[in-house]
Amino acid sequence: MRGLIQPRSLSFLMEAHDALSAAIAERAGFKGLWASGLSIATALGYRDANEASWTQLTDVVERMADAVAVPILVDGDSGFGNFNNARLAAKKLRDSGAAGMCIEDKGFPKMNSFVGDRHPLADIEEFCGRIKAIKDTVPGRGFVLVARIEALIAGHGQDEALKRAHAYADAGADAILIHSRKSDANEILTFARNWQNRLPVVIVPTKYYKTPVAAYRASGISTVIWANHNMRAAVAAMIEACRRILSEDGIAGIEPEIASLEQIFDLMRYDELAAAEERYLPKHVDA
Repeated sequence: MRGLIQPRSLSFLMEAHDALSAAIAERAGFKGLWASGLSIATALGYRDANEASWTQLTDVVERMADAVAVPILVDGDSGFGNFNNARLAAKKLRDSGAAGMCIEDKGFPKMNSFVGDRHPLADIEEFCGRIKAIKDTVPGRGFVLVARIEALIAGHGQDEALKRAHAYADAGADAILIHSRKSDANEILTFARNWQNRLPVVIVPTKYYKTPVAAYRASGISTVIWANHNMRAAVAAMIEACRRILSEDGIAGIEPEIASLEQIFDLMRYDELAAAEERYLPKHVDA
């Protein structure tokens, strides 16, 4: 994960929310994954407002890590509480196979950054304590900690975002994620220019998706997270499948347009199981 966050060229993390979506993203060629808080909560039937617990998140991440070989950066929301909750969650995530954790500078519970206008920020010194606690609990270069700044989301502007970024760098963060919900990338690119790559910059262009990737490369941005697109694609596909099966009174029409059972078996490596059966199960002997 450190090589993706501090690359020689722009890198990409693809969202995954369970073992299946993780396997699909890895098979597609992504070198790293983003375990999205929004997507995991949605898949569990919760809202992205800390309704899912950190233990539920850890369970999902463990299944994802078992399914893939690429590193996983976990959306740790605001750390699920104070410094103690944050360090406990970080240790369990590391033990479950995560390669890193991202925490945002809000209180607990947090609300999804794109919902409503109530996004109070954490006190800078208190949030730095969360960062230090995580780094002390999970030391070394094997676990990456990304500090996510919500100052632009909350309407506080560039000065506040930069002040927080420098404080979080001093506290030990490995990278800075600067977030925005504007439809263009101007404030993100302005931050990157003023920040001057003191630490790698990670972005999530969910709202400013029309910005060419070349603009991120030119600004020295390190990593782009495609943060919720596997989940959204799956939701759209399932809605359409349900609609058609109901309206067409059967599955004949939609069968050629969905994944085949053979594709599912291939993703889940049923061939390995068959080979293992041949190796480990006794041969049937007729009486």
